[in-house]
Amino acid sequence: MTRQILVGNVPIGGGAPVSIQSMLNTKTTDVEGSLSQIKKLAAAGCQIVRLAVPNREAARGFAEICKESPLPLVADIHFDYQLAILAAEGGASKIRINPGNIGGADRVRAVVEVCKDRHIPIRIGVNGGSLDKALLEKYGHPTPEALVESAFQHLELLEKEGFYDTCVSMKSSTVPNMVAAARLFRSKCDYPLHIGVTETGPVRQGLIKSAMGIGALLLDGIGDTLRVSLTDDPVEEVYAAKDILKAAGLRKEGVDIISCPTCGRTRIDLIGLVNQVDRALKNCQKPITVAVMGCIVNGPGEAREADIGIAGGDGWGMIFEKGQQVAKLPYDELLPALLERIEKL
Repeated sequence: MTRQILVGNVPIGGGAPVSIQSMLNTKTTDVEGSLSQIKKLAAAGCQIVRLAVPNREAARGFAEICKESPLPLVADIHFDYQLAILAAEGGASKIRINPGNIGGADRVRAVVEVCKDRHIPIRIGVNGGSLDKALLEKYGHPTPEALVESAFQHLELLEKEGFYDTCVSMKSSTVPNMVAAARLFRSKCDYPLHIGVTETGPVRQGLIKSAMGIGALLLDGIGDTLRVSLTDDPVEEVYAAKDILKAAGLRKEGVDIISCPTCGRTRIDLIGLVNQVDRALKNCQKPITVAVMGCIVNGPGEAREADIGIAGGDGWGMIFEKGQQVAKLPYDELLPALLERIEKL
């Protein structure tokens, strides 16, 4: 079991459920816009939100956002240690830094002191795209070993100051490297791990890469908190994270939709129907399985383990529960009837 840190009221590590994070794409100086996005993320199921703090104006905005945020906030800091101090003083629940790029030991010490005083954990963020030149020369490119060595170098800087309230991330845009680095790190120490694949590309590729990388680690029992990084609305990152956790068997809340891939027997607009069901149940937190099948021949049997489902025929369809037919309806009435029955479950 890993050590545990607290980000606001959210535990990370120590056997706590894997938490979901995202990052705002608003300007941190836009207080109202940022708060609006935070509230949307919270409604979608996000538990921790990170904001970029690139300058003093952003640090002032960050402090204002902290006052009203419904979620704990992480300040993302690069290069300027004074911004980390300002963010900590402004209400940050966690500081994300790369200790190697904020200056000498005295600057690291200054950040550690304010975080100690305020009981604020630090996340060490190692990224394959910004490794130290000495490590790149040693390993040739951002190998898993290079990522792990970088993490330990940064941990050592904090441990020299007596600081252990730390979370570590080692992200790469290359899925095998990210997975191998996390496995290697976990074999060596018990700091909690923030996992994710970075710079994943277009949404389709990003979802696949994230599911593979994050999913592989979760099935190994590795990972204490996660972010799915997508070039998209951050809310979509949260939905993807929830789906990955459900697929890994680590989250029960929310609907699991199963549906067939269509074939020559399909007589309904199954693709359109599945999309309608998905949209309608996006925020439903009932731990149920809903089947949407395109064929009344095999549909109910193949989805007999579903709590409830529909199977379409030529102009009509049936609703079934646990494989047993409970209603036969015209096609246009199937979706409303399904949603009404789910509401009563």
